[in-house]
Amino acid sequence: MEVILLEKIENLGDLGDVVNVKPGYARNFLVPQGKAKYATPENIQELEARRAELEKAAAEALAEAEAKREKIEGQEITIPAKAGTEGRLFGSVGPVDIAQAVSEATGVEIQRRQVRMPEGPIHEVGEREITLHLHTDVNATIKVIVIAE
Repeated sequence: MEVILLEKIENLGDLGDVVNVKPGYARNFLVPQGKAKYATPENIQELEARRAELEKAAAEALAEAEAKREKIEGQEITIPAKAGTEGRLFGSVGPVDIAQAVSEATGVEIQRRQVRMPEGPIHEVGEREITLHLHTDVNATIKVIVIAE
């Protein structure tokens, strides 16, 4: 199924691209989220008329993400957690905890879905490098230090 992208989507395409995707992906995610429209001649003409407006909105979102990265990049965030004598946590520190700690420490609103933890939640006391995915083209790296309470 062909759709027109209304914004840049990672691993798929850029604004205005006509891409071929599976029908379920278009029907259940791209179109309801407002990220794409079906590639009909009417929608293609409408996109060409609105292209400048969409590009301006995309540039503003990118600039906002860059500003957030400037405030966050290289920060050290300390998260206290209950731990045993050998450094194992009673529970774990996950994306929700990290997003909340970064938001409180820096004043920049971070959502849980922006926290990238490929190794999964943190189960031990120590330091970790965590990537925050602020925009399709913007990532920030912070250091998370988990200490025992």
